[in-house]
Amino acid sequence: MAQKNILQYLILGLLNQSPKTGYDLKRVFEDDIGEFWQAQHSQIYPELKRLEQADRITHVELIAGKKLKKKQYSITASGIDFFDEWRYSPTSEILASKDEFILKLYFIESKKDNHLDAMFAEQTSLHQAKLNHLLARRQTLFSQSTEIDNHYGHYLILEHAINREQDYLNWLTLAQP
Repeated sequence: MAQKNILQYLILGLLNQSPKTGYDLKRVFEDDIGEFWQAQHSQIYPELKRLEQADRITHVELIAGKKLKKKQYSITASGIDFFDEWRYSPTSEILASKDEFILKLYFIESKKDNHLDAMFAEQTSLHQAKLNHLLARRQTLFSQSTEIDNHYGHYLILEHAINREQDYLNWLTLAQP
């Protein structure tokens, strides 16, 4: 089965919120969407070009400083239609998450493996740092209840990420030999 190009929908959804430069999009992926979906600079810019060629987005050139030209992208009417068709279509499958640590654990043969303590300690540290980051983001973004009302979907995703990290930390504690 061919894999769906989700990146195009993410970009369209972000541009549906407000016009953005490629750099702005990169920052949103790092700061907000990175909690559940990642895209690299090398993926974003070619996708912007494809979306513009398909007349789903357009751009204007802005001057920053004295000479720097930046492209600010906006979604077109056909882009909104295309995005809405995806946004409101059924999500009929659950994709497997890619977790390298879990993959490595699969190949551990004995609970007496002398590498397990270090592996679990590293993961505990990483997931605790991630949880701390998510809790700080929630405080920054949603300290006012009006912000939750205005960005409800984002709030739900952040809460999901917080729960995921708390559950992962609980599992690490229970699973560690």
